[in-house]
Amino acid sequence: MAVERTPLIAGNWKMNLDHLQAVAFVQKLHWTLKDAKHEDGSVEVAVFPPFTDIRTVQTLLDADKIPFSLGAQDLSTQDSGAYTGEISGAFLSKLDCGYVIIGHSERRQYHGETDEIVAAKVQAALKHGLTPVICVGETLEQREESGPTAVSVAQLEVALASVPADAEIVVAYEPVWAIGTGQVASPEQAQEVCAALREVIASKLGDEAAARTRVLYGGSVKAANIASFMREPDVDGALVGGASLVVDEFAAIVRYQKHVGV
Repeated sequence: MAVERTPLIAGNWKMNLDHLQAVAFVQKLHWTLKDAKHEDGSVEVAVFPPFTDIRTVQTLLDADKIPFSLGAQDLSTQDSGAYTGEISGAFLSKLDCGYVIIGHSERRQYHGETDEIVAAKVQAALKHGLTPVICVGETLEQREESGPTAVSVAQLEVALASVPADAEIVVAYEPVWAIGTGQVASPEQAQEVCAALREVIASKLGDEAAARTRVLYGGSVKAANIASFMREPDVDGALVGGASLVVDEFAAIVRYQKHVGV
């Protein structure tokens, strides 16, 4: 089933940039990208600031008509109540967030998020009209023990267990061994896992959902390597970490089509 999927280049700022720095960053990124004509819809650009920046970035995007999508880095499984420090999907929806990252390896590692918690957060996101960016990936030890696809496939199967076939989701394959390490999966390795993930989407949600769902690669993505990943048929974009904090580097990642034919 041939479906044109708009590439998504998403910048996960993690715990970087305060709200004043966020304004300067977004403005400079917008100015830098004007020549790339990303407004034509050929590439979707999304930024994922810390919670404290979201309202400021939302106001800037609206006021200056900047064509970036806005996302959050996490959300609570709960809608409201006595959950100190948690952020409801309802709050994010009111701030015009379109996306929310769920199940990032740092949340799994440092906050003990299980596959079941990730699945509950996916449901919370969908309930409030947010598109979940579902992160999956294996450690080097898991890869050596179970092979390149087993862990990511198992994580995604749990995350999609109660997702309706018509839901809009994004899946991001981020091999843990390649996040912030300087190591990078080869395009062929990324394609192998992304293809397996698309098969999971097909088995759980149907062929139509598999054809329209964007599958991203993340893990030490840079301007120098993004085009090689984007040539792969099942890689539809990138979830970018450190490089998303450098305006010229991130802009060059977004402009991959302008510099290298894909």
